[in-house]
This record gives sequence, structure tokens and C-alpha cells, in this order.
Amino acid sequence: MYLIEAEAVDEFKRVLLSLYDALLAERDLNEVIIQTEFDGLDLVPADRNLVGANLELIDVPEREFRLRQRLLPVRHLYRFILVDCPPALDLLTLNALAAADSVLIPIHCEFFALEGISQLMDTIDRVRDSFGHPLAIEGILLTMYDDRTNLTRQVASDLREFFGDEVFKTVIPRSVRLAEAPSFGKPILYYDIRSRGAESYIRLAKEILANEQNAGTAAEGAR
Repeated sequence: MYLIEAEAVDEFKRVLLSLYDALLAERDLNEVIIQTEFDGLDLVPADRNLVGANLELIDVPEREFRLRQRLLPVRHLYRFILVDCPPALDLLTLNALAAADSVLIPIHCEFFALEGISQLMDTIDRVRDSFGHPLAIEGILLTMYDDRTNLTRQVASDLREFFGDEVFKTVIPRSVRLAEAPSFGKPILYYDIRSRGAESYIRLAKEILANEQNAGTAAEGAR
């Protein structure tokens, strides 16, 4: 028989909790948040239970706002909260859109991605109209970028022509180091900060912060 300290039991239970528990099991989001070894980075884990959340949310009151309600008590603790969505326009994605201030849209430089982004834009317009939610477009991010191919250059050109300044100047290249980093449980900045992928994400962060500062300056000037 092994004796386990109470603190260890509490920590084990905490690790088992996920976003599913916050959305559907009425657990406080503070119970689910995990502090990582990386300064300034906390996580809310997801697990396979979340797959069934779309069906379980159907009969829940205010089902589109569950995530927004759960985030409210912790929003003031963070400057940025990133909600990673699956590539599907379902109730979970709708929850994310209803909770977000803005949407960052990553898009592979492939032909069918152009159709996907048009559908997403329609969904964003519906969220704005149906919920009176002023959801902004943070930007469109070109990923898996390989400028050696004609298709990549053509898709990038089409997006920049149609969406203009909404497309980030920064692009995220195809990178073996980016693909390797998750298998080591590390962000790319800790796995290989000198890689092209890491440098690209640093440039992206700087571009987002610069855009935010410019928007704040413009808002001050309009008052």
C-alpha cells in the first residue's frame, strides 16, 4: 500500500480537469488553469471529453456564451488570452467567437483554404449581427509558407489583394523545427529560438503589439 499526501492527490485531480469540466461540469476556471514552467504562460488543457461537448451543449441555456461566462472572472489576470479552435464551425468555435474580442485567422497557403476563410468570414458577420458582438479581425496569418511554389505565391497574392491590410506582413514558413517542438513539450522559442519558425513568431508578436498600439493611439486621437 502506498500513502499519498493530500497535496499530491489535489494536484493529481487538478491535472485531470480540463476545459470540458469548466464548460459542462460547472467547475471554476481557476481550478482548471495550469501554471507552466514558462514565465507568463498558463494553460487550460483540453481532452477527448471535449469532443462530446457539441452535443451536450445543445440543451444548455445560453449555450453560445458558456466560455465567455467562464472567462470573465480571470480576464483581468492576463493581457492576452488565446483560444485555439478546431477547424470546424461548431458550437465550440461559436463559443470562442462569442468570448473573443478579435480573431486571428491562420491559413495554409493552399487553394481550398480560400473557401474556408470565406465561410469563416460569413460566420463572424453572423456572430456580430446575431449577438451584437463587435468581433474584430486581428489579422490573417499565412502559415506553412513556402515561397518556392507558385501556388503559395498565388494564394498569398490573392489574399493580400482581397483583404489588404488585414493580412499580416509576417508569414510562418514550413519548418521542421516547428514540427518537432510539440513532441518535446516546448514552445518553439524554448526549443530553438534561432530557427526560422521562432524568428517568424517573434516578428508576428511584434507586429500584433505594434498594431494594438497604433489602434490605441488612433482611438485616443478620435476622442
